[in-house]
Amino acid sequence: MSLRPVYIVEAVRTPQAKAGMDLKDVAAPYLGAYLVRHILDNTDIPNDGVDEVIFGNTGTPAKYPNIGRVIALEAGLHKKTSGYSVHRNCASGLEAVSQAYLKIASGRSDVIVAGGVESMSQMPLIYGKEMTELFVKVMKAKSVGEKLKALSAFRPPFLSPVVAIEQGLTDPFCGLNMGQTAELLARELGISREEQDIYANNSHHKAVAAMEAGRFNDEIVALAIGGKLQKLLSTDVGPRANSTVEGLAKMKPYFEKRSGTVTVGNSCPITDGGSALLFVSEEALKKYNLTPVARMVDYHFHGLEPERMGMGPLHAMDGVLRRTDLTLDKMDLVEINEAFAAQIIAVRKGLTDRSVADKFGIETLWGEIPDEKLNVNGGAIALGHPVGSTGSRLVVTLLHELKRRKAGYGIASLCIGGGQGGACIIENLVK
Repeated sequence: MSLRPVYIVEAVRTPQAKAGMDLKDVAAPYLGAYLVRHILDNTDIPNDGVDEVIFGNTGTPAKYPNIGRVIALEAGLHKKTSGYSVHRNCASGLEAVSQAYLKIASGRSDVIVAGGVESMSQMPLIYGKEMTELFVKVMKAKSVGEKLKALSAFRPPFLSPVVAIEQGLTDPFCGLNMGQTAELLARELGISREEQDIYANNSHHKAVAAMEAGRFNDEIVALAIGGKLQKLLSTDVGPRANSTVEGLAKMKPYFEKRSGTVTVGNSCPITDGGSALLFVSEEALKKYNLTPVARMVDYHFHGLEPERMGMGPLHAMDGVLRRTDLTLDKMDLVEINEAFAAQIIAVRKGLTDRSVADKFGIETLWGEIPDEKLNVNGGAIALGHPVGSTGSRLVVTLLHELKRRKAGYGIASLCIGGGQGGACIIENLVK
């Protein structure tokens, strides 16, 4: 079966903000709906012209069990437009992108909006088993006496909450949280604390330079926030202009207190944000008089042991380069999610070091990624990692920087909690 070309017409994102800050009161669907509306308002596609809306999300709110459908309707799309949500942990946004690609390439759809959203601020605290069972007994009690008897079993420790975000960031198979998996890679591959802090510091300064130069302006759609929508947020909340290696060196290890090297300073922060892209077929380009800005070439997902999940990009990039018969040096820009500085340094080692590549079963040494190609506007250590959105946010940022430079190909990749990696390649068409 031959696949049709798949084009990207528009790619936008919200400003990103650390959890508990500027976006804390914005529910997850509203981090996506206004982006979809913005995209459609800038085209001649009618509200009933979108075939499907696909959004990644990991901390699905009980109130919005199918965020993709809520986003479609909230954006004012026609009721016939189907919408659904996908979950592939950190790569949920990239999973949405890949499904849009497949559906258009196979001829099943012509116009799809795909992306990801995450409100990590609003991930809940959950009652534990004892308190939950107490509530059930009180609800089942038929008389006041029975209710009082059930309530008499209450003990203060029952109120100790289960932190949903903490559970979500801990792997159920290997028992390690994501930071501990980064510690494992740092220990096994000899990655020093200083290397990690230097990398993290560079990420902040790249992001601040990009913000000051206005390089995010075209990809960010400002969002009205506040109780009376009195404030317009148009820039990311997180990058630190005053970051120094010396300051980062003062932070204590967070995940392994005694001998660890991974800190909150050389890790990505917990963040809120959303991103969205418009994918169309060649037929839709003609029908709606659209101008494509990029072509999605292909994608690849790959699994590996959960305790070394940070090496997922090594496998995923290897896979997508093989699928497309392209090479890493043909990529003008590379975006790799900075879950942890140790993790991204480890991935770079696997691209050039034969012993590391062999350890992970990678046959080809694809070569070094020059600093001037990698995360040129900073990465998640500075910008943050809204889990459900990051996979698509990487593609948004990559597309705009390729366009700005009038460059050719770019690759976006990220590690995935649970032991996976994802990657995709896009070609810039604005020369």
